[in-house]
Amino acid sequence: MERVYNFAAGPAALPLPALEKAQREMLCYGETGMSVMEMSHRSGMYLEIYRRTEALVREVMDVPEDYAVLFLHGGATEQFSAIPLNLLPEGGSCDAIDSGNFAHGAIAEAQKYGNVRVVASSREDNYTHIPDWNEADFDPQAAYFYITTNNTIFGTRYTKLPETGVVPLVADASSNILSEVMDIRKFGVLFAGAQKNIGPAGMALVIVRKDLLGRTRKSAPKLFNWAKQAEADSMINTPPTYTIYMAGLCLEWVKEQGGVAAMQKVNEEKAKLLYDFLDESRLFHGTADKRDRSLMNVTFVTGNPDTDAAFVKAAAANGLVNLKGHRLVGGIRASIYNAMPLAGVQKLVAFMKEFEAHV
Repeated sequence: MERVYNFAAGPAALPLPALEKAQREMLCYGETGMSVMEMSHRSGMYLEIYRRTEALVREVMDVPEDYAVLFLHGGATEQFSAIPLNLLPEGGSCDAIDSGNFAHGAIAEAQKYGNVRVVASSREDNYTHIPDWNEADFDPQAAYFYITTNNTIFGTRYTKLPETGVVPLVADASSNILSEVMDIRKFGVLFAGAQKNIGPAGMALVIVRKDLLGRTRKSAPKLFNWAKQAEADSMINTPPTYTIYMAGLCLEWVKEQGGVAAMQKVNEEKAKLLYDFLDESRLFHGTADKRDRSLMNVTFVTGNPDTDAAFVKAAAANGLVNLKGHRLVGGIRASIYNAMPLAGVQKLVAFMKEFEAHV
């Protein structure tokens, strides 16, 4: 069977060269005589993989040496708890912007550990846009300031960052990491679940400025303690070894494409192709405000749930799969992460035109 164009929001499509290399190395990695999945994480053969992957993160994302790079279990949602445990002191307060379902979930989790001031929200507008903020409302004494840079479910993204001064900016970049250039120096912490642009599910990449380490609450579980994880090279216990290996292959692919800046140009081209059609279509309509449209998650509807469902079904029959919108909002969603080639978006637009012509 031929491979389909997979528009899933995550776990998502992976670069074909990375999958093919993993296939070749599945039974025997190099001259080791074993699969990466069989290696001890303490062995020299695996540490070579680990260090190369960390070096690729630093190179591809231009991560300075005063930031720690951690590969942790549990995905981004686990970091919703780890962030306040590492940064929010007892009785402390942080600021946050509520721009989507995952931002809201992170706020709810942080509220278990201290006061969270929501300084801007688009929840009442069903998260169709990034809310406006007034920097005069920010607390200069906040422990940190929290945002989600791209909203997977609702198809919005930040096109500018809030200016937080000396307050560390903490960002969940799960669904747009590696897709566009980000200046790591603007963030105290940048983290992301792996299963969209980094690699397979099961890991969170956490990039944290080293001066923020060591603030962890004594009550925090040791696996959540970033300082201890940094000291142990993310190996307090067995790390997600195969996911780290696959992340390295995906990062190698990004580097071979010309790096993140080159990926951004392709991603902008893919998104423009799809949004331009949506803006002209008589049947399909985008749901996110134009000023805040995501490059990674394009959300749209026909205005009739039955027609939405018919389109998703017909598209799947034509090799365009996982276009159903999130259960919270319905409709249609095309996630066009790095691994989605331009040809996939071209085929999707061509099919949308064909479907529209017969409705």
